[in-house]
Amino acid sequence: MARKAVRWHIAVFLAPAVLIYTAIMIIPLFATLNLSLFTLVDRVRVFAGLDNFRTLFGDPRWSETFWNALGNNAWFFLVHMLVQNPIGVLLAALLSSPRLRMAAFYRTAIFVPTILSFVIVGFVWKLILSPIWGIAPGMLDMVGLKSLFTPWLGKQEYALTTLALISVWQFVGIPMMLIYAALLSIPDEVLEAAEMDGVTGMSQFWKIKLPLILPSIGIISILTFVGNFNAFDLIYVAQGALAGPDFATDILGTFLYRTFFGFQLQLGDPHMGATIATAMFGIILVGVCIYLFLIQTRLRRYQF
Repeated sequence: MARKAVRWHIAVFLAPAVLIYTAIMIIPLFATLNLSLFTLVDRVRVFAGLDNFRTLFGDPRWSETFWNALGNNAWFFLVHMLVQNPIGVLLAALLSSPRLRMAAFYRTAIFVPTILSFVIVGFVWKLILSPIWGIAPGMLDMVGLKSLFTPWLGKQEYALTTLALISVWQFVGIPMMLIYAALLSIPDEVLEAAEMDGVTGMSQFWKIKLPLILPSIGIISILTFVGNFNAFDLIYVAQGALAGPDFATDILGTFLYRTFFGFQLQLGDPHMGATIATAMFGIILVGVCIYLFLIQTRLRRYQF
């Protein structure tokens, strides 16, 4: 009877959550998938099957922009993986040291940018990096490096990397806190046994701690992948819907925005917009499945 009562209470609490999730996630998802299978012919909605996807991937008018946005998205993600996550692990390792003073202050200071609005971050960094009224040229001049300054957001070869590094600055606190929590969850008995065997300092981190937090690093990696392939806000705030200069910072999110809602003289096309959204969903789904079935299963052996 007790088990039945517990199950009944769980069902009562879960039912509203399932209904809300279905209303705001499942139904819109299938509506988007359905919208991508239709097109407008003389203002009449006609079933098109996979023609929209053939147009997106094969028609030069669409495919060139799509593959450019996808490549930019991949680079945006790669910068986060190679810069943000290693720095997050390093900061977590330093802040978890019992010898470090004011660790709580440092954790808070590093995490604060994460709670800032994209609008604030984008606008402030545009001011900082501005060659006219920004403070970056003056700060570099103070240390004798003014010759290294260039309008990074205005040059095609630097703009996307600059925005990716700004995003790293804003969100490095998330992997730091997750890894920090994982390090604190390591049993003291394991660390004490390592110390008795003479494994201390950085050697202890590489040989003992790092293998034990690999599952957490894997979770952070997949969250980084999903977050970066859904990115939109920072690019839009800093470079606008056209993702300049000359679409050098265009990613799938800004491409979807321009296509679905239209921009300037370009009319919106909900059906092609839904096609792009479906392609994004497919890319993210494939990446998540690769992680779950090929990587996560190998990391389980490190769990207690």
